[in-house]
Amino acid sequence: MIGERLKRARAAAGLSMQALAGQVSISANMIKKYEHNASMPSSGVLLKLATALSVRTEYFFRPTQVTLGQVEYRKKASASKGLLKKIESDVIEQAERWLALKNIWPNFPIKLFDYQIGIPKLNTLDDVEKAAIKLRNDWQLGMNPLPNLIDLLESKGILVIISHVTQADKFDGLQANISGQPIIVVSSHWSGCRQRFTLARELGHLVLHNVLDESLDEETVCNRFASAFLLPDIGIHQHLGEQRANIDPKELYFMKHEFGLSMAACVYRSADLGIISKEKARQIYIQFSKNGWRKQEPGQPYPQEQTQLFEQLVFRALAEGILSESKAAELLQISVMTLHKQRQMLAEVV
Repeated sequence: MIGERLKRARAAAGLSMQALAGQVSISANMIKKYEHNASMPSSGVLLKLATALSVRTEYFFRPTQVTLGQVEYRKKASASKGLLKKIESDVIEQAERWLALKNIWPNFPIKLFDYQIGIPKLNTLDDVEKAAIKLRNDWQLGMNPLPNLIDLLESKGILVIISHVTQADKFDGLQANISGQPIIVVSSHWSGCRQRFTLARELGHLVLHNVLDESLDEETVCNRFASAFLLPDIGIHQHLGEQRANIDPKELYFMKHEFGLSMAACVYRSADLGIISKEKARQIYIQFSKNGWRKQEPGQPYPQEQTQLFEQLVFRALAEGILSESKAAELLQISVMTLHKQRQMLAEVV
């Protein structure tokens, strides 16, 4: 029965029953009956519903059902319940396709996340700095900039989902799990720096949650962890020195594009480490506000991060004969003809 899937797709599209009914030329009462499994739409109506909701008809009959566990939103007070429902529906739809792919594979090549920070208790923010460096060392990352955070996290067994729901300014990230696998959700509407900071912060929540002293605020800790993980103290000292009376905006711009941390976050990091005073940081922020840089920083933005792991695994499964072309097309949400073109490199892969 399609009721629950129809309801979820409608929530993801942000449509009321009346609005959806108007798009498919039926009554709102019929939509209600479909969602309560009191009636089944004809094939013609089902096609119209799929078009209106931007899903493939196969979506309504997909057997895999996903339940998000341990959901933790980072959201602004202005984020409505409707917006959160849209995000959650979008995440569940993408997670279902992940789980469907995983269940087809005899031995799924992505390991489960299994990392313990190995520190009994974090009592100070200095301890948080050490934890960020310890994680870098444990993962053999060195102190250099991290070019692709999504690739790194997915290689460690953390599923990253990019939501395309709008109103992204009211949503600061989501962490949950499906079947015991942690997932982190970021928005396709964010800048690359914001995506990376959210990914690093949610990683902090994941690995530090059980080792924080009660005196520490977890959100403050994870923000500090994210900054230290993306821009280690040795890196910022190499760029700025030990102590400065001022920092030129162009210096911040160069650091932003090397480490993938916003100019404003680099200022905050500099003050945290005592390179500049808190008062100087405040003055820089005031100038940023006057220049309009708090909303949009100057120059070229840092590139957004992309996830390609799902597509890579679909094509690998095709090559190994694990997956049929029709199932692969369904999982990728494209036509079989488009899939043929992509396999033959006759069309640009997007």
